[in-house]
Amino acid sequence: MAARMLDGTAASAAIREELQPRTRAFLARTGRPPGLGIVLAGNDPGSEIYVRNKLKAAGEAGIHAELIRIPAEAPFSEVLESVAALNGREEIDGLIVQSPLPAAMGADAETRVLDAIDPAKDVDGFTPVNAGLLVQNRPGLMACTPAGIIELLAREGIGIQGRRAVVIGRSDIVGKPMALLLLHRHATVTICHSRTRDLPAVAREADVLVVAIGRPAFVTPDFVKPDAVVIDVGMNAVTDEVLVRSLFPPDSPRLAAFARRGSITVGDVHPAVAGIAGALTPVPGGVGPLTVAMLLSNTVRAAEARRGA
Repeated sequence: MAARMLDGTAASAAIREELQPRTRAFLARTGRPPGLGIVLAGNDPGSEIYVRNKLKAAGEAGIHAELIRIPAEAPFSEVLESVAALNGREEIDGLIVQSPLPAAMGADAETRVLDAIDPAKDVDGFTPVNAGLLVQNRPGLMACTPAGIIELLAREGIGIQGRRAVVIGRSDIVGKPMALLLLHRHATVTICHSRTRDLPAVAREADVLVVAIGRPAFVTPDFVKPDAVVIDVGMNAVTDEVLVRSLFPPDSPRLAAFARRGSITVGDVHPAVAGIAGALTPVPGGVGPLTVAMLLSNTVRAAEARRGA
């Protein structure tokens, strides 16, 4: 029996619709909408797409959003100056610096950016202050992708308390905050990574399996316990026709999409897992839309907190 598909697109639309009365109420109280500032350094193609989607979604939710562009060859100091300027602007309630930064800005550039962002405006939830609040299960702005996954599970009626959860991936952006959010909801949590021994066997213990490693179709059916809930965070652009044909049957619409575009996006979870799992997030249309929705939610939340609403 095929897994139930968890519709992140529908959940994202519902979250954004629920934000609109709050943005209208904020506008009525303060005379302005919530404000989001985005800093984009360089011209990474993926970042261009992500930022365009964020700007569009913000406008549809009634949030004022503006973009500061910084050339790839600019000194890193320009990024810090832009962050300082957004920190100081009263009408900007949240700010993000799109990752990745150009390599020429230095290996420690992203860490230095996080240290510079006002935690009250950190709508990505990545600053040391907000990361620390999450560790202690105290109120703060949470990382958008993990928060979106928790929201999706709640809206789909999938319980977490008392269940075994395995997170494959230990990044500061997804893996670590995801594990903490599951732990705070009383799951028993294991974090796996590239040095985990017998990774498939550990993953098979999971009632809830979250995969965030950036390797296309890495998690195959032998990683998955029957009827487990599988959350695929991966967003991998694949241009290898041999790989694509190995993943999908000849009549799959994904092959037709690949033939048209020469590339498709696939997750970290092999499509065959749909025959084992009880529930699964598709790629695309699963976790991705929720990340943007939770960014908007964090922006409204930050605006309300800053104005004491």
